[in-house]
Amino acid sequence: MRIVAHSAAREDADLTARARIRDVAIRCFAEEGFDASVRRIAQKADVSPGLITHHFGSKAGLRAECDDEVLRRYSEVENDAIDQPAGSIGHLLASPGANAEVLVYMLRAVHAGGPAAHDFLERLIDNARGVMARAVTAGMVRPSRDEEARLRYLAYQATGAMLVQFITMPGATPDEFVASLQAAGQDQILPTLELYTEGLLTDGTLLEQYLTHAESPEGGTTHDR
Repeated sequence: MRIVAHSAAREDADLTARARIRDVAIRCFAEEGFDASVRRIAQKADVSPGLITHHFGSKAGLRAECDDEVLRRYSEVENDAIDQPAGSIGHLLASPGANAEVLVYMLRAVHAGGPAAHDFLERLIDNARGVMARAVTAGMVRPSRDEEARLRYLAYQATGAMLVQFITMPGATPDEFVASLQAAGQDQILPTLELYTEGLLTDGTLLEQYLTHAESPEGGTTHDR
């Protein structure tokens, strides 16, 4: 019994250490970028580099687990917005949603480029796909002729807009960057809601022209109408 109890306690301690290292790594990557070394992360987590290797195998393994956790946390934020639509405008005015570390980590993950960035963005879109479907089912969002194309457009637009602000604020901490989003958000919420609710064009002429072209043999694409 002593051995079993000791093993269970040790396993719990290992899980706790693993989660703590992961959370510190998320913070470190958000603050310093993905060039942050394992030694630096170990120092901030108050563990040995060897313990990080023990739990994650490598820095790439650590980043993969950080990606998983960041995407999980962001998905929770997005789903909460669907579950609590009545209070969402007050939340929108007060906060950009995900906490600073999660948001900046996501931007760094995309900005880093390469296959890892592509995979991260695809997983972000995968998560958003379910959220968008829930929003359509709940009646918050109109259905689209091409749900996938709209989803990707919105993901690229939102990520790209924040990325522009992020790369023009070199040296800003995650908290400073999110504070800048909050300040700018007061000017951006009205046009965003206008565009998403009322649209930009005064009539459907251009849309009808595009749909006619897309459904023709020359267009090569068919959209359900």
